[in-house]
Amino acid sequence: MTRTKKTGMKARGGRVAVIGALGLATVTLAAAPAFAKGGVDITAPHTAHVGKTITVTAHGTDDSAGYLHQLCLEENGFGEGWHQENCSAPAKGDARVSTHGTSARRGDLKFRAVLYGLTSKHDHHPVRLHTSEVVTVHVR
Repeated sequence: MTRTKKTGMKARGGRVAVIGALGLATVTLAAAPAFAKGGVDITAPHTAHVGKTITVTAHGTDDSAGYLHQLCLEENGFGEGWHQENCSAPAKGDARVSTHGTSARRGDLKFRAVLYGLTSKHDHHPVRLHTSEVVTVHVR
């Protein structure tokens, strides 16, 4: 009784399967969309006095092609919930916005900046791209 070695065909089939899987993975990775990079920075004073001017500024960027960008500053203070304070004009590339205001009472005001992507200057359905961290201004 003679044994024939059948592992040679199985090994070649396994190698072909591995090479095919690697080739498919390479094609899939090359065809996948690249993720846009960007972010939003916000600056505000740590403390302010009642009746004095508070200036909050933000800068946002995103490298997604085909979008105009609009940056909005939002405020949450004294239990009122988040609402927009000021928005920049739609711009290609970097967006900047600042707002000036005063507080008539003591407490904490929270601010954040949100970068939106627009398909046109009059886009009624903006896409939220990035949101900054929340900064708190302690009003004394």
